[in-house]
Amino acid sequence: MEKMTRQPLLSNYRSTLKSMDTEEHIDLAFYRPIGYAWACLARKIGVTPNAITIASIFLGVGAGIMFYFPDLYLNIIGMLLLIWANSFDSADGQLARMTKQYSRLGRILDGLSGDFWFVTIYVAICLRENATSPFFIERPWLIWTIAILTGICHAKQAAMADYYRQFHLYFLKGEDGSELENASALKDKLNTLSWKNNFWQKLTLYFYTNYTVQQEATTPAMQSLRARLKLNFADGKISQAFRDAFRMKSLPLMKYTNILSFNWRTIALFTALFLKMPWLYFAFELTVLNFLLIMMVIRHERFCKQFTIDLKNGKF
Repeated sequence: MEKMTRQPLLSNYRSTLKSMDTEEHIDLAFYRPIGYAWACLARKIGVTPNAITIASIFLGVGAGIMFYFPDLYLNIIGMLLLIWANSFDSADGQLARMTKQYSRLGRILDGLSGDFWFVTIYVAICLRENATSPFFIERPWLIWTIAILTGICHAKQAAMADYYRQFHLYFLKGEDGSELENASALKDKLNTLSWKNNFWQKLTLYFYTNYTVQQEATTPAMQSLRARLKLNFADGKISQAFRDAFRMKSLPLMKYTNILSFNWRTIALFTALFLKMPWLYFAFELTVLNFLLIMMVIRHERFCKQFTIDLKNGKF
């Protein structure tokens, strides 16, 4: 009886995951089980995925505020709040998949939640360093310059990690299993909206469209591959042979997209806070994560270019 009960529970839990190809080990061991518990509770009491996302924003911002103080105990409270926020960030997606409450607004909110967290964290680190570090007290402009540069890199790292995951999921699970967007289609949708009658919808879509435009601009070979696939498979049914070949090349790079996501950033952040040198977190993003981003882009572009040539030559 216990085995029969456990099987449906495990099956229901796995249905809330995007795919084992793109899941990160820390998420599978920690955040996804907790997120699933939150999602089950939310479904029971009628809470929507977007409501959970908004709650995660407040938790993440609260965490960032705690990192301003040099008191380690307050920093630990901030760490716990950030972990709580990320468990909600996991839960909103799991609840959406559980209840089929998918929406572009939900995806936009999900991306914005992390932006709110890290903007608060960056500001807190800058204010803290300018108040406590003799080096930065003498050069108050320096830490803000580093933070702005790091923030630009952070945005690019997160955007590309998300884009490569969605591209992988598109070939693994098809359109229904991916949130891969097309900038041209988004622009067409944007043009149908009025600033007067659809202000908030148009505003959010405007920023999301620009976000997608930047992703596509960073991946010219990938966009050429998408165009070629439309020519070779006009009915939209991409051959399984191509899907399998793409997955074989893309799968080894998924671990890098995961490193560019939340968990390894927070490990670096928490380490810097325990060492009482929060500026080290900026150094980590500027060096280690930028190196991984450049390597990931180069490798993806290389095999996308080769796949485009193969498609032209009729290999698939």
